[in-house]
Amino acid sequence: MRILLVEDDPQQLEPLQAALSEAGHIVDGVEDGAIAQWALSTRDYDLLILDWLLPQVSGLDLCQQYRRLGKTAPVLILTAKDAIADRIGGLDAGADDYLIKPADVFELLARVRALGRRSPLWKGDVLRVADLTLHLATLTVERGDRIVQLSAREFQLLEYLMHHPRQVLSRDRIEQVLWEWGTEPASNAITVLVRRLRQGLEAVGVDRWLETVYGMGYRLNPDVRS
Repeated sequence: MRILLVEDDPQQLEPLQAALSEAGHIVDGVEDGAIAQWALSTRDYDLLILDWLLPQVSGLDLCQQYRRLGKTAPVLILTAKDAIADRIGGLDAGADDYLIKPADVFELLARVRALGRRSPLWKGDVLRVADLTLHLATLTVERGDRIVQLSAREFQLLEYLMHHPRQVLSRDRIEQVLWEWGTEPASNAITVLVRRLRQGLEAVGVDRWLETVYGMGYRLNPDVRS
């Protein structure tokens, strides 16, 4: 999933962002409500994690604005406010869940998994193209009796390709989807990532499925004989 994480305390933002990224998610982490507004205007997200108290625009206001735009992706509010009235206020603003700070990483990941299943973009715990299966919870790819563990970035690329089988995806499009807001990959990052993913796919016998379409981009083509 692509997640917007808004938390103004770097000591809380950084470990949460790292844990979510290691779980295979693409995480845009920002510390300011106004910047979060801009991010929401430029990208679609599968899940929002919003601190209640933020500079300039509060997480509660962000949630309300987001819902007024007709957006339906799940929203999780992070806050130190633990009174019943505060929880009701967050839920009435359009939030789907509420987690008291400081957030336990394992509980946060469990809440994210649960909320992910409510997303209109949720495709289930596995993706399948032909006889290739990608397990979203474990970042593994399986074919027949062979299974391979992928890195988080390899998993993200394969997930994206499997959502768009047989389509040629440009390098620019892949960069926009896979890299977090405010970061820029090295010039050879896509080339290196595709090579590493091919090595993983080779272990399950489908490395030839990942085609380079010269001058255009890359394609996952299950019609190629493996």
